[in-house]
Amino acid sequence: MSKVERALLSVSDKSGIVELARALAAAGVQIISTGGTARLLEKEGVKVTEVSAHTGFAEMLDGRVKTLHPKIHGGLLARRDDASHLAAIRAAGIEPIDLVVVNLYPFAATVADPDCRLEDAIENIDIGGPAMLRSAAKNYGGVAVVVDPADYPKVLAELKESGGVSAATRFALAKKAFAHTAAYDGAIANYLTSRENQFPEVLTVQLHKVQDLRYGENPHQSAAFYRDAQPVAGALARCKQVQGKELSYNNIADADAAWECAKSFTEPACVIVKHANPCGVALGANLREAYARAFATDPVSAFGGILAFNRALDRATAEAVGKQFAEVIIAPRVEADAQKVFASKASLRVLEVPLAHETQAHEYKRIGGGLLVQSTDAQVLKESDLKVPTRKKPTPQQMQDLLFAWRVAKFVKSNAIVFARDRATLGIGAGQMSRLDSARVAVFKAQEAKLELAGSVAASDAFFPFRDGLDALAAAGATAVIQPGGSVKDAEVIAAADERGVAMVFTGMRHFRH
Repeated sequence: MSKVERALLSVSDKSGIVELARALAAAGVQIISTGGTARLLEKEGVKVTEVSAHTGFAEMLDGRVKTLHPKIHGGLLARRDDASHLAAIRAAGIEPIDLVVVNLYPFAATVADPDCRLEDAIENIDIGGPAMLRSAAKNYGGVAVVVDPADYPKVLAELKESGGVSAATRFALAKKAFAHTAAYDGAIANYLTSRENQFPEVLTVQLHKVQDLRYGENPHQSAAFYRDAQPVAGALARCKQVQGKELSYNNIADADAAWECAKSFTEPACVIVKHANPCGVALGANLREAYARAFATDPVSAFGGILAFNRALDRATAEAVGKQFAEVIIAPRVEADAQKVFASKASLRVLEVPLAHETQAHEYKRIGGGLLVQSTDAQVLKESDLKVPTRKKPTPQQMQDLLFAWRVAKFVKSNAIVFARDRATLGIGAGQMSRLDSARVAVFKAQEAKLELAGSVAASDAFFPFRDGLDALAAAGATAVIQPGGSVKDAEVIAAADERGVAMVFTGMRHFRH
């Protein structure tokens, strides 16, 4: 147990610092402090010694130099189990510092402001703070270092019990401090190196563990769930689990796919996902109607699926959903009477995610020995973006359905084909090696569900390399098709559409999803 006789407090985030300081003072701990922290503590009646008084050296350069002094770092770095270290600081008139409570200038919050100037960012780069944290963390054998106000109660509890901080706690706090300074330096490096290029020469990514998972995609794989330090609003990483078993690796991956699709619609929507692909998507006057129409697309695949809704989940919808077996249900909010319906299903995982439409800047895909990084596919297609190369033009109803099918296709693994009518999916073909095969799968799915494709529309996430894909959609009953265009065979495909009396629109963009 390392006794605490002297503590240095210097924080940007002042949450709980007054209470901590009062408790330390009551325990007879001498408190050294800086700037705003010292002024706050003095105002609150806590006796403190200013760093400049402790070091005998006044702050200079507008406060840039205040803790960078041997009396600070000698007091932090001297090993308590090394007689020569203790003799050296004693000879220099340096007193040991046993506890450091420091958090850093708010660099990340500063640069998050889109109007942040470079000079503002530079002034919010902390120098003395990280230096003290690293010194204290390196010497965790005798010094406790605290960067997170959430750790104040534990440190105080140990101090109250024994007058010091245990070795196990000091080591845990040191690890946290090094992770904190690494994240801080990474944020600075990423900001500076990406000012001219969104893909910097060196990319630093730091994630925070939410939980260990029972296993990964398969039982022989270990796994954990991590989230960004600041997830965008509306991200699945911000979810709150209302009930049910622990989430699995596959649950989380599929839930993300379902949620991202559901929140892309403004009308009441239901998305059912199975193995990372939507197997049913529909809009409705209310969630119950949307669910019934989405479920009808593929009732077989919906068994054990992930269901996402973009409205507060009401009792009527919960009762309808409760008739099928689902793994996960996601909504912005689950009404109290809906929760009562689900309460009898102890294994059913129910998640709440605040609805927002922000998108993260980049997506990542791990490959052997490296990482692929790309900007997020966040472009929203409008009717004005479309070109109609065929003689037949879509009707207003067809155009509405085409845009719906196109939005769904964005979330289907390529090659993707989506049949739809009245803003509900009828058949989905996903992930086949040829676009023609995906069309055949989509037709087969619709037939299995006894859904009529005559008069439907169809979306293809990428262009048709030959006319055979368009012919297959038309033969199945599609009267309008949406696709990117841009194939060397476009003229052949347009001619096929004209022969069959099919209206076709080009988006000028594709939605490959791998």
